[in-house]
Order: sequence, then structure tokens, then C-alpha cells
Amino acid sequence: MPPRRGVTGRSKEPRKRFAEELQLLRAQKGDSLRKLGEVLGWDASLFGKMESGQTLGSPEVVEALGQHYGAGEWLLTLWELAAGDPTQFKEQYRRYMALEQEAMSLWKYSVRRPPGLLQTAGYAHEALAAGGLKGEALDQQVDARVGRRKLLEGDDAPPFRVILCEAVLRNSLRDPREWREQLQHLVEASERPNTILHVLPFGTGLHGLDSTDVMFLRLLDGSTVAYVETDVRGELIEENGRVERLQRTYDAVRDLALSPTESRKFIMRVLEEVPCEPST
Repeated sequence: MPPRRGVTGRSKEPRKRFAEELQLLRAQKGDSLRKLGEVLGWDASLFGKMESGQTLGSPEVVEALGQHYGAGEWLLTLWELAAGDPTQFKEQYRRYMALEQEAMSLWKYSVRRPPGLLQTAGYAHEALAAGGLKGEALDQQVDARVGRRKLLEGDDAPPFRVILCEAVLRNSLRDPREWREQLQHLVEASERPNTILHVLPFGTGLHGLDSTDVMFLRLLDGSTVAYVETDVRGELIEENGRVERLQRTYDAVRDLALSPTESRKFIMRVLEEVPCEPST
């Protein structure tokens, strides 16, 4: 972590202090705003607004900046103080996001929505807006979610296996063009060498993950952690016994799902059913 100086000469107002620290860290790193945007995958103007105090940025953006500068805990602490609500960025989710970036491989089961790592900007915008976000906060969160897709791109991208309940493919967006783009993105993702995609049709019946989204992360030390999301909460699970039980359930669901080839055909059939023009 870069050395810390006292607050002398810097603002004691949390929001201004956060902006000043971002400026200092970038100067120490020797990055331009443009380079920072290219490296982290967000528009350079977002980082400029954060450094000028116009916006705080989303938790995901701050997490990425902290990792880039080697000042994760420090920067997150300043962000939480500036936000005025430490509960905005839950400790478990913060740890999960850090582990996701380090994972050697990932396995996901999604109940109703495409995983964030496979969402288009249009899908992320409607999904986040449905949760109550709007304006600049909405734009920031969309950029943050789309930026996470870089994890699955490039020659060193980790293997990613995802099982989509058929409901994911039936809960369409309001704009058919945006929905077509999302479905097409899933097809294209399934063709990457590092991504294996399965569809679990409705006809397979009940199973152990009926109402649970889960992501497994295989880490550098050989251990596996799981992040589980239900309708009301998320939980990071690191205890070996619980993770192993969840993995067995996941494996059973995978055995019920279509093969990658049949799954791709399934998504393409759904894509063909989508109108080419938005409804009026």
C-alpha cells in the first residue's frame, strides 16, 4: 500500500478527502485518466468526475481502483466515509468481489436473470432501474456491471461454467431490440473457449437450487468458496462442508441440464421468437 501522510493540507470533509486521495493515487501511479479507463474498462470521464468530487462512483468501481493502486482497504474506508453509510458496501460482498477477480475458475447457476458477468448494458440498465436506481447512480452501476465482463475476456480468462434456468430466457426485456442483443450475447459467450453454458428447461422439474442463485469460485490455494443469493439476502460461504454440499447440489442440477450444444440451439430458438422491432 502506498505510504500514508497525515491530513495536514488535505480536506477533512470525507467526500473531498476521497476525491483528493484518488488524485494522489493516480499521480503516484503515473496514469492518465485515459490509461486508467483503458486498464480498468470504464469510461475515463467517470474517473475524472470522481477525482473532481462530482460523483463517488459505485462500489465495484472503487473496488477495481483499490486493487489497481494497491490501496484497497484504505480507499474503501474513505469511500464508505464519503458515502456516509458503511452498510452500503457489505463486507461479505466486498470480499466476494475481490475473490472473483482472483478466481482460477467459476461456476454459476442463475434462476431468473443472466449472471452479471454476461449481461449487456441494455439488460443491466433495465434490471438496475427496476431496483429503483435512476440518473447518474444508475449510469454508474451499469458501467460498473458491464466493466466486470472483462474478467471473462482475453487469453488468460478463467474457465466459466454457467447453468441458466429457462426462466432466464423467458423473462424478456421491454425493448425487443435490447432483448435480442442480450440473447445474442449469451450465444456468443457460449462460443468462447473458456465458457460452458447450459440451459435447464422447465420440464426438468424441482431441484435443490429452485430459488437460489449461486456462484462458486475456485481460488489459487485450491479452496472453493460460494456466494449464494436468494430473494432477500446474499451470503458468502467459505466453510468446506457447506460448500461441498452446495457443489453436490450444483452437480445434480448440471446433470439435468442440456448439453452445451443443445443449450446454444435452445437459446437460438428463443432468439428467433423475438420480434425485430419494439412493440408500440
